[in-house]
Order: sequence, then C-alpha cells, then structure tokens
Amino acid sequence: MTQDFRRTRRSAGFTLMELLIVISIILVLMLVAIPTAGKIRRHANEVSAQKSLQTLEEAESMYNSTYPATGFACTLQALAGDPSAGPSSAQAAGVINGQLSTGIKDGYIFSITNCTKVTANNTERITGYKLTAVPATPGKSGDRGFCLDDGGAMKADPAGGTNCTQMVQ
Repeated sequence: MTQDFRRTRRSAGFTLMELLIVISIILVLMLVAIPTAGKIRRHANEVSAQKSLQTLEEAESMYNSTYPATGFACTLQALAGDPSAGPSSAQAAGVINGQLSTGIKDGYIFSITNCTKVTANNTERITGYKLTAVPATPGKSGDRGFCLDDGGAMKADPAGGTNCTQMVQ
C-alpha cells in the first residue's frame, strides 16, 4: 500500500528538478532569441528608412514639377502640409503625410540638407538637395545612416551618421 501511495503522488505533478530543467531550457532559448530579434528590428528599420528616402525623392520630384519657380523643397514642412488647411502651396505642398512629415519614422530621423540655391530675377530657386536618414539611437534603432542626393544615388554611412560613402545595393 505504501508503494501505491508513492506512485499516485509521483504522477500528480512535476518534481522540482524537472521544473528547473524546463526553466533553464527556456532561458537558453531566450538568450539566443533576444539578440536575433534586435538584429531583425534594426534591419527592418534600415529597409524602411531606405524606402522612405525613395518616397521623399519622389515627393521632391512632384514638388519641383508643381512649383518650378521654387525648384525643390528644402524642408520636410514644405513637402508636407495639412489637407484641411486649404489649398496646397510652396510652403505646404501636401505631397507627403503621416510619420514622414514629422521627420521621424521607424527609429530614423529624416532631413533635407545641402540645398543649392540659384538667384535669378530676384527669385531664389533651389536646384539641388541631399536627403538624410540617421538612426535616432545608433546601434538600437539602426546601424547605418543613409543619404540620397538629387541625382538619386543612395549611399550609406556604416557609423550611423551622414558621412555616406558606401553605395547601397
């Protein structure tokens, strides 16, 4: 009868040793998965930044064709605009919206820099620009910075800044 009691008690649950083994296996799996998840997120943010730069380049092209006397936009605010604020203008064209118009999207900070201006007939016309996307927190939100000039060549800075020297494939 004592033997039957032990069997019944044994089959009623897990031993402490079994639980410790299961917990240690789960911890090992988590230690392997967490760094991989961070890498995947950084890569996804980098791909999003590259696509967003291409979107901004298309918006610049639309802006230039809509406002040829102004040329290109030199601020994200000029490309953005509130549709409920009335008709679009050179100061608020409404060709981008959402997160991209704020300059921050998916862990990257976007800006338009190095605007080249030409003055003709007392009117300034922007003839060139450089689009940049840098990680908000290098190493966490992304590893590389990206640049796209008015010629359409996308380059990367492996250090996460705007010193873009490597071509992006």
